[in-house]
Amino acid sequence: MARKPADQSVNREDILWAAAEVLRHNGYDATTMKDIAAQVDLTAASLYHHFKNKDFLLLNVLELGLDLTIAKLEPILKSDLTYSEKLEQMIRSHVMSVTSNTAVGAAMVFEIRALLNAKTATKNDGGVTNHEFIDRRNSFFDRRDYFESLFRNTIKSGIASGEFRQVDHAVVAKAMLGAHNWVGIWYKDGGRLTGEQVADVMVDTFLTTLKATH
Repeated sequence: MARKPADQSVNREDILWAAAEVLRHNGYDATTMKDIAAQVDLTAASLYHHFKNKDFLLLNVLELGLDLTIAKLEPILKSDLTYSEKLEQMIRSHVMSVTSNTAVGAAMVFEIRALLNAKTATKNDGGVTNHEFIDRRNSFFDRRDYFESLFRNTIKSGIASGEFRQVDHAVVAKAMLGAHNWVGIWYKDGGRLTGEQVADVMVDTFLTTLKATH
C-alpha cells in the first residue's frame, strides 16, 4: 500500500499515540522516524512535515500524556471535596490514565533520560543550539513539577486539616507517583485485574497509609 503524502490530512494525535507504541517496543535509541511513519502509513518525509526530528516527536508524546493527565486532575482540585476524597479521585484518575495509555505511561518512565540527553545542536543546523527545543523541554519539566505538586500539596493540606497523619508529603507524593507510573510497565489489558481494580488497590494502599488515627 502506498504511503500517504505529506500534504494529506493526518491526525497529529494519532501520530503521537503510534509513536508511543513504537517507542515502547523498540526503545528510543532503536526507533527511527521511518518506523513511526510506517505505523501510521505515512512516508518518512510526511512525518518530518509534522515534526522536525525524533527528539521533537518524543517531546510531543510526553507533553500529550502530561497535559491530558493534568486536565483531568485540575477539576478535582477545584471541587469542594475533602482532601481525602480529592486524593482518592486523583489517584483513580492518574492510574486510569496510565492503564488506558500504557505506551505513553512507559515513555514517561523510560524515555525521560533520552529527553534529557537529546542533542541540542546538530551538524544539519551548523552546530547552532536549538533554543526552541531547549525552551520546550524546560517547559515540559516545569509542567511535570507542577503535576507532582498537585499531589504533594493535596497531601500537605490533608495533613494540615487533620485528615492525614504527619508524613513527609514530598517523599510520599514521589512514592505514590512512582507506583502509578510503573503500572504502565506491568499492566496488561485483559489481564487479571482491570484498570479500575488496579486503581482500587492504589487508593486503598495509599489512603490507608495516610489516614490519621485519632
